[in-house]
Amino acid sequence: MRTHITNLLGRGPNQTTAFLSDPEVETLAETLVAFANADGGTVLIGITPEGEVTGDVLGEDVEAVLFRSLGLCRPPVATEWGQEDLPQGTVVHINVSRSPALHSLADGRVLIRHGPENRPLGGDAIRQLAATKSSGDFEAEPVGGAVRSDLDDDVIEEYLEKRSERGRRPVSGTTDDHLSSIGALAPDGTPTVSGLLLFGKQPQEFLSQSSIVFVRFMGTEPRGKDGLAGYGRRAELEGPVARLLEAAWNIVWEEMRVGAVVVGLQREEQPEYPSFAVREALVNAIAHRDYRLSGRRVEIRMFEDRLEVISPGGLPGYITVDNIVDEHFSRNPRIVAGLFQWGYIEELGLGIDRMIEEMMQRGQPAPEFKATPYSFSVILRNVRERRPSPPWEQNMNERQMRALAHVREFGRITNRDYRTICPNVTPETLRLDLADLVDKGLLLKVGDKRGTYYILK
Repeated sequence: MRTHITNLLGRGPNQTTAFLSDPEVETLAETLVAFANADGGTVLIGITPEGEVTGDVLGEDVEAVLFRSLGLCRPPVATEWGQEDLPQGTVVHINVSRSPALHSLADGRVLIRHGPENRPLGGDAIRQLAATKSSGDFEAEPVGGAVRSDLDDDVIEEYLEKRSERGRRPVSGTTDDHLSSIGALAPDGTPTVSGLLLFGKQPQEFLSQSSIVFVRFMGTEPRGKDGLAGYGRRAELEGPVARLLEAAWNIVWEEMRVGAVVVGLQREEQPEYPSFAVREALVNAIAHRDYRLSGRRVEIRMFEDRLEVISPGGLPGYITVDNIVDEHFSRNPRIVAGLFQWGYIEELGLGIDRMIEEMMQRGQPAPEFKATPYSFSVILRNVRERRPSPPWEQNMNERQMRALAHVREFGRITNRDYRTICPNVTPETLRLDLADLVDKGLLLKVGDKRGTYYILK
C-alpha cells in the first residue's frame, strides 16, 4: 500500500485521485459523490494540493468526518478507508468505487469528477447520466456457460507484468484473487463480461459482438461501379481487447499510405494519418462501446479520403459531441482500467484533446464526431488544408497549447492557473514553458514575482 500511495502522490490530483489537506466534511462529501458518479477513485487526506504530506492527520478524526460526510450523500456512497504511515507522516486513504446509482448531496447538487476537480452538473446532463446508470453495470455481469479455463493464462500473465511495471511493484496475492479484485471473476469464480473481454481465449464465442470488422474501400463511397461492393479488403478481427487493438492498428497501418515531408534539412516519412489520432480512435471505440448491443460490432472503414471508426452505442453518461473535449465518462470502467494498465491509455480524459491537436498540427482537418442514440463515429480526413500550421504552433508542446487556450478564454494566465491545468508537471517545467511562449512573441509577461501574469501579445 505504501508504494501505491507513493505512486499516487507522484501523479498528483487527477481523474481518480484527490488530495485534501484537512478532513473537511463538505469538501469530502463533494469528492465522494463526484468519484461515485464517475470512475471511482482514492481520496488522500493529509496531503496538500502540491503533494506534500502535512503529518498532522489522525485516523480517528478522519473516520468521524467521513461518517458525517456520508450523511450528506444521497444515497450514501460505499467507501473503504485505512491509513499509512509514511516517513513524512500519516496519510489516510479513502477508496470509492464507481456506483451504478446516481448520487447527489443533501442540497440537491450532483457532481462529477473532471480531471482534478469536482464539477456540478446541470439538468440535461443529470438526466442523461441517470439514464445511463440505470441501465446497469453490464461489464460486471457473469457470463453464463463460461468457466475459469476460458481465460488465457498467457494474456493474464502479460497483463500482470504490465501492471507491475506501471505500478513499480509486484501484484500481491494469487492471480485469481487479483482477477476477482478487478472484477474479471464473479464471487463464484465465473468470468464476467469484462474478464472475458480482457483475458478470454476466444471472447467472441460468448460475446460475438466484441469482434471488429475492417473494410478498405477503393474509392470515397461504399459502393463501386454498377452498385457492386467497392471494397478491396475485408477482415474480421477477434481476440481479447489488447489483441484486438494490436490487430486493428496493424491492419490500418498496412493500408495507410506513407508520404514524405522535409523538416529543416531532413526528409521524414509521414503516414496518411497521425498515429496517435488513429490509435486513440481505436482505443475509444473498443473501450467505450456499448457491449449490450449484441447485433453490432465496431467497424473500421477506410476510404480514399477518410478513415471512419464506428462504435456501437451512443455516447456514455452525460457526454455529448459539444462537451466531448472537456468532459470524461467511462461506460466500461473495468475495461478502461485494464487498457490503462496495458499502456494503451496514458491518462484519462486527455486523448481527444491530443487527437485534435495532432491532426491540426499536420495541416489536416480536426476529427469529426457524429453521435446517434445507437452509434458514435470518429472520422479522420487525409486532405491537407491549404494553410499549414505556422512554425511557432508546430514547435509548441501540448501543455503550451492548453496555456494559450486558457488565455484566449480568460484573458490571462498565472503560474498557479498553469499548475492547475497541468497538475502532474513540475513548476520549473511550467515556468520554462511560459518563458518560451514569451520568447516566441506569443505571450506578454505582466507584473513581477507573485503578481506575475501573462496575456496575449
